[in-house]
Amino acid sequence: MVAKTPYGVWQSPIGAALAASHDGYPEYVGAIGDDVWWTAPRPEEGGRRALVRRRADGSEESVLPAPWNVCSRVIEYGGLPWAGASRSEHGPLIVFVHFADQRLYAYEPEAPGAPGPRPLTPVSEVGGGLRWADPQLLPGRGEVWCALEEFTGEGPTDVRRVIAAVPLDGSAAGDRAAVRELTDGRHRFVTGPKLSPDGARAAWIAWDHPNMPWDGTELRVAEVTADGALARARTVLGGPAESVAQAEWTPDGSLLAASDRSGWWNLYRVAHDGDTAAPAADTTTSAGDTAAPLAGAATATALLPREEEFAGPLWKLGRRWFAPLPTGLVAVLHGRGTTTLGILDPETGDLCDAPGPWSEWTPTLAVQDTRVFGVAAGPRSAFEVVELDTATGHTRVIGAEHRDPVDPAYYPEPQLRTVTGPGGREVHAHIYPPYSPDHTPPGDELPPYVVWAHGGPTSYAPLVLDLEIAYFTSRGFGVAEVNYGGSTGYGREYRDRLRGQWGVVDVEDCAAVAEALATEGTADRNRLAIRGGSAGGWTAASSLTTTGLYACGTILYPVLDLEGWVRGGTHDFESQYLESLIGPFAEHPGRYRDRSPLRRAGHVTAPFLLLQGLDDVICPPEQCDRFLEAVAGRGVRHAYLAFEGEGHGFRRAETVIRALEAELSLYAQAFGIPVPGVPELRLVE
Repeated sequence: MVAKTPYGVWQSPIGAALAASHDGYPEYVGAIGDDVWWTAPRPEEGGRRALVRRRADGSEESVLPAPWNVCSRVIEYGGLPWAGASRSEHGPLIVFVHFADQRLYAYEPEAPGAPGPRPLTPVSEVGGGLRWADPQLLPGRGEVWCALEEFTGEGPTDVRRVIAAVPLDGSAAGDRAAVRELTDGRHRFVTGPKLSPDGARAAWIAWDHPNMPWDGTELRVAEVTADGALARARTVLGGPAESVAQAEWTPDGSLLAASDRSGWWNLYRVAHDGDTAAPAADTTTSAGDTAAPLAGAATATALLPREEEFAGPLWKLGRRWFAPLPTGLVAVLHGRGTTTLGILDPETGDLCDAPGPWSEWTPTLAVQDTRVFGVAAGPRSAFEVVELDTATGHTRVIGAEHRDPVDPAYYPEPQLRTVTGPGGREVHAHIYPPYSPDHTPPGDELPPYVVWAHGGPTSYAPLVLDLEIAYFTSRGFGVAEVNYGGSTGYGREYRDRLRGQWGVVDVEDCAAVAEALATEGTADRNRLAIRGGSAGGWTAASSLTTTGLYACGTILYPVLDLEGWVRGGTHDFESQYLESLIGPFAEHPGRYRDRSPLRRAGHVTAPFLLLQGLDDVICPPEQCDRFLEAVAGRGVRHAYLAFEGEGHGFRRAETVIRALEAELSLYAQAFGIPVPGVPELRLVE
């Protein structure tokens, strides 16, 4: 029987513990022989990432027991942390990064006696140490080639990055000098190398401050010499205003790359040395790099020009939006706002999409013969490992299969919306109305709504089942996820709306969605909230200090002080991100001061909840401390929960539970809703 119950007090089987147990998703899929491997979240095991193997017979196992944690900290957001190859005498050889010490380890799970992982790289006592990501395993050379991040001092920007070769015999485990550097560090950032099928060339992506990788990168190509060095390296695609997000070699030796030179990340075939492009001037450095002009260094031919994205922002090294197949076809992820797995014929331009209910594919792909493996989710399913057989066109779930932990009738039904923002600009959003099969509101009551601002900010909110959203919608709270100007998935022009406008466009676009919902009678104007984490935490805090629209807000591990950020208050990767988001500090110091929520703390009047990891080096907790000092004694009700052992984003189940219940309690108190069964959050003034 359906009960008439006010919004917000609905009973729901989706508890905080259930939502926490489904936090995270599979990443970094790879194929070794007939087996498929990936990393999987283990929130109940302290948030570690397990390495999972699915055998050809369908059996599945976690390869490494706790506390092994397969996760890299390169650029703090990490990257591809493992690689594998078949070794017929002892089964597969796995190389992986262990989170605790960031060392590379080698492991042969089927070797006689099953010895445990053995270290390949040393521990550094300097700063953040030696970190590795995006490996390419080369057993024939006796090496693994990786991107190396090496701290040179104690400061967050005292760091250099190179491509390096690590011997597989363990000789570098205690000897940094045994690691061969293949590039000279002239570029601030590099991805791991991709070797051509004949081993004669290597390709990688590089970029420099103040650019972020979605602003401008260079695709570099070098010859691999007989002694394993890189020679005559040059830039063949990209530049300061062109983002190359990924490059791959095809089986016939062609080089493919995803570039946004058209305004959309599309795929190109790139001519390089040995093809039709003329070689660049040979000004060789000690590491074999060549100073090459960025324009005209090579030719690039679009495979399928479309106003769609075939790639995305390179937040983690080793992301893979496309993968060439041995047949000559190319598996691609593409779309606008949502993503689809397709198979592209680069000769004809024909693109055939895989069947299935999924609306979002994460940037990880692997291929084996005619099969493609990826990770996908939809509005009614969480992320799962999916196989597409291009020979038959059939798709099936082969790992992390979604199983409804509750009756799916409690899941929200999202609505894709586009509203009009300031100046007539389009703003994209996913609206999740409150729903429960057990409850209906009395009379004409309008529901409370929480506006979610995603992190990044150069990112987007995917259209997928999220039990944290369902935790609220099944209790009678609506959720509106806003892909504000600056979000990816809608082309470079949409992405560039945030240039110089962070704290303006994102705040206005979130407010535009909230206003539209209130004006049309979908949401209760007096019961609107804002929440976000990381860059979304900045947007939430900025919204509370500028709009007066929201009755309360939840701010998770946020950016609060732009001046502190630009003066060394964050890690190296994003240390100059504000050059594009706000503008050069020397030219616009007023923007940094006037837009910072820390400087505008006196304008906050609505209750808020501040959530922070104490080990966060991206948005350090010191910002929260100063913000709380600024609001103290002003009569604003608030709460601050800080979590030991958590960094930028919460991974432990107990943390997620505490954070969700505290957030629900905040809304209950701010909206005057008596929520039963949830610990009351103590708000102070």
